[in-house]
Amino acid sequence: MSQSVQVTAGTFRAEVTESAIPVVVDLWAPWCGPCRAMAPVLDELAGRYAGRVKVVKVNVDEEPALAAAFKVKGIPTVAVVRANAVVDQQVGFAGRAGLELLFERAAASAVTA
Repeated sequence: MSQSVQVTAGTFRAEVTESAIPVVVDLWAPWCGPCRAMAPVLDELAGRYAGRVKVVKVNVDEEPALAAAFKVKGIPTVAVVRANAVVDQQVGFAGRAGLELLFERAAASAVTA
């Protein structure tokens, strides 16, 4: 079961900007094969890091302004936002190990904040 939340420009502030914990923002599109391959891994990590890292999804086709705000050049793009700033980013699906490392860094940034 997915632990991630679909966000729009209208809900972005409440879900991401005002979050007390780091937020992993998955910028994706339904037609993107690597995005679909990465989704179950993100969902699993969202569950594992629940309470320490929040995961949200942004459909770049439906939210082009948010995609532009993150300067998306390719998808999937995964960005870590803490205190309204992008503190980490990964473009492309580098496999489970790459995502786990991103989540570890995100969780560690919450502890040091």
